[in-house]
Amino acid sequence: MTTTLTRTTPVRAASPERRRRSRRRIRGRFRAPALLLAPFLVLFTACTLTPIAYAVYLSLFSVRHSGLGFGEAGSVFTGLGNYTRALADPAFRAGFATVGQYCLLYIPVMIGASLLLALLLDSTLVKARRFFQLALFLPHAVPGIIAALIWVYLYAPGISPVLGALGSAGVTVDILGHPLPAVVNMAAWQWTGYNVVIFYAALQAIPREVLEAGLMDGAGQLRTSVSIKLPLIRGSLTTVAIFTVIGALQLFTEPMILYGTAPAVDSSWTPNMFAYTAAFQRNDSGLAAAASVLLALVAAALSFFVTGLARRREAKTTGGHQ
Repeated sequence: MTTTLTRTTPVRAASPERRRRSRRRIRGRFRAPALLLAPFLVLFTACTLTPIAYAVYLSLFSVRHSGLGFGEAGSVFTGLGNYTRALADPAFRAGFATVGQYCLLYIPVMIGASLLLALLLDSTLVKARRFFQLALFLPHAVPGIIAALIWVYLYAPGISPVLGALGSAGVTVDILGHPLPAVVNMAAWQWTGYNVVIFYAALQAIPREVLEAGLMDGAGQLRTSVSIKLPLIRGSLTTVAIFTVIGALQLFTEPMILYGTAPAVDSSWTPNMFAYTAAFQRNDSGLAAAASVLLALVAAALSFFVTGLARRREAKTTGGHQ
């Protein structure tokens, strides 16, 4: 019987100096990212998280007057009462229906037009690209309320030179009688050029070797755009779609300018207008905050839906090519 002796080396505990150096190394590794992220985190907390938290807080309270409504006003905790009131209000639900119809018109028109213009700018068919980029982006540089006022001037009967010229030719057009297409036109005019810049930047990032290979295989401009360029800018398409959905749900400026001019636009035509009316005309900050929180939840849910749909399509496409 043989006995094997193994010699074990004792494990030395790290010295205090070594531990201090290790901690300093770890702190130094995270110091630069923390310094770079600090301004964003401060602004994000001050401008986004704090207002959201305050809106949630306000939505849990209602202002009540004592003495049959003639006494001193005070805040009363109502829990989810304001949310129930908002969801039970037909005007609030009708606002979401209006925004839904707006999205069905606006999103295809805006994304389709901006994508088509970006593909044209990226093709060999267009000269003076810098000029057209600037010309397409200029409407976005005009403040939204100024642009809306200009369009109302062009839409209003009796003062519009366009409608006056059409009336002289015997053509009668009642644009404000059906305000939804007018609002879509106002928003698309302002945001199409902005999205053209995003799509054009993504198209410029495509390796030229890939496009040249497609041309050598006999693909024309149309086939190259559909089969090569569009799949390679799917990420930009998803980003623009998310921003467009969120922006469409926050529709406010254009219909607010049309309010009082277009008969079909009332004070609760969209959810944002409902919240504005509740806060500044009815002095019901709790109801306005609850409506705003519900609108934010709907926007977040739709953003997750669009992102998930894009990921599933990308996974299916990637799996199909493997």
